[in-house]
Amino acid sequence: MTIGTNSECDVKQAMQSIEGALSRWNRKEAEAIHGMPFNDLLFLAQTIHRQNFDRNRVQLSRLLSIKTGGCPEDCGYCSQSTHYETGLKASKLMEVERVIAEAMKARDAGATRYCMGAAWRSPKERDMGSVVAMIEGVKALGMETCMTLGMLDLSQAQRLKAAGLDYYNHNIDTSERYYGEVVSTRTFADRLETLGHVREVGMKVCCGGIVGMGEEKADRIDMLVTLANLPEPPESVPINMLIPIEGTPLAEAEPIDPIDFVRTIALARIMMPKSYVRLSAGRTAMSDETQALCFFAGANSIFVGDMLLTADNPGEDKDNRLFRRLGIEPMPREAR
Repeated sequence: MTIGTNSECDVKQAMQSIEGALSRWNRKEAEAIHGMPFNDLLFLAQTIHRQNFDRNRVQLSRLLSIKTGGCPEDCGYCSQSTHYETGLKASKLMEVERVIAEAMKARDAGATRYCMGAAWRSPKERDMGSVVAMIEGVKALGMETCMTLGMLDLSQAQRLKAAGLDYYNHNIDTSERYYGEVVSTRTFADRLETLGHVREVGMKVCCGGIVGMGEEKADRIDMLVTLANLPEPPESVPINMLIPIEGTPLAEAEPIDPIDFVRTIALARIMMPKSYVRLSAGRTAMSDETQALCFFAGANSIFVGDMLLTADNPGEDKDNRLFRRLGIEPMPREAR
């Protein structure tokens, strides 16, 4: 695939090149698209989005922390790491009945996917029974299920699949080059290994990353190239804007420019046209206008509710007001 840069590349040429591309991307191709004039980039992303999704519907997901804090990993952005003094106290694994009750509230409020996260390096055998019961209980409510529990071995992935888990979330966070600047307690290859186990057992993959951690533009592009070049691109791609947490190494990271963030969303949509691109953490710091541009650039999934694990999230009233202003409607389950 050959794509020019800026004025050398119009939308029609880019579309023809993308349609005729092989399944694998390289940074040069992705960088050329990322560097298109902003209006052309968004028009291209929206054109591809309309070919694959309803242009005015957004999927609503709810995320619940089923086990908070006490994580032995040293991810430099995370309030739940034991390596940093963030004021967050560790909790035990939540009771199954409470998780299902919270999922029922989320379903009744319009969420179609329920995501459950535990601050673990990997699940322990003693907790797997409760995790399986949570999956089965949420599935019985008619919702899609997603979990993020850290690294998985193959047998753990098989148990989660047998319980009916639809999606497993395991973000790669950033580019392979920059990864070591953010995390040292597990490798980039460890992340890919868990994703391989998830795919091997037939579960869907939810995998994205975080931007605004001090990385370069090339790192954001390389992260998306890695995701698009997986044996199958993730069905769900969360793009998170860093929420600086006091006490973590990234507390003073310079925020990403909003236009650069929108460009990242657009590139994700173009490179992974059939994936849900989720506008995830950091929405409380985004203006309505930035979020609107993200939806135009191809974002079609958000987390709803007041909390996102341990961080603030725009409340449902604020999201509903924005949706009304934009003419966006929640995506019903049967439309997915």
